[in-house]
Amino acid sequence: MLLLECPFTETAVTGVTRYHVSVRCPWLEVDPQAVHIRWNGQRALPTPAAREWKIFRTEPAETTLKPGDTCLVGIPATVVHVQAVHRFDPPLVTGMLPRPAFCLEVLQQGETHDASLEDQGYTIDPAGGEPIRIELLFRPYAFVELGDEVADHNGRAWRFDAAWDWHPFDGEQSGTPAWPLKLLFRHGEPTPKEAEEVARATAVGSHPDELERWSGLTRARPTDHQQ
Repeated sequence: MLLLECPFTETAVTGVTRYHVSVRCPWLEVDPQAVHIRWNGQRALPTPAAREWKIFRTEPAETTLKPGDTCLVGIPATVVHVQAVHRFDPPLVTGMLPRPAFCLEVLQQGETHDASLEDQGYTIDPAGGEPIRIELLFRPYAFVELGDEVADHNGRAWRFDAAWDWHPFDGEQSGTPAWPLKLLFRHGEPTPKEAEEVARATAVGSHPDELERWSGLTRARPTDHQQ
């Protein structure tokens, strides 16, 4: 769960249609070495008629603007949840500079991921040229890392691949880890401090408690088979 904001910055309106308002992007530059992608330096923002969710908005509102107007563009305080993280090595060629080395795919509060939709959510480059401020509100299972192996209260061993994506080593595909948890492996044998942190964090609470808190904040539901 993240809180996003971007300072509203002055720019010019370059085009208006029923569904979109185009403005000059005040933060990113055209990549002159992008051979097959030529960006025009503009950002298209949806009007209400487009029925699209975009985090960048204008002041005044998009529906009041016309070509040649001056407006502000930015991100009002917006709560999102991360659906995926994409990494690019080498950085991705998009026609814009800087080229992203990774990006976050985020969904708006109240929206559940739908694998049948080709275009859902919004992608941001947290280290890009847009001055987006990102505040972490909540991360489920913040005390474990991807690839950690733990033993639960019932003696079952599990590998952590995501908050709702636990894989038991006993071959059974049912259930969820029963707290408290004992850290068995983290890039090798865990340090006493690492093991103590996991034990302390799971001394009270449960997997359903963690899920309930996440669902209450996101107003969404996980889509993985383990919930």
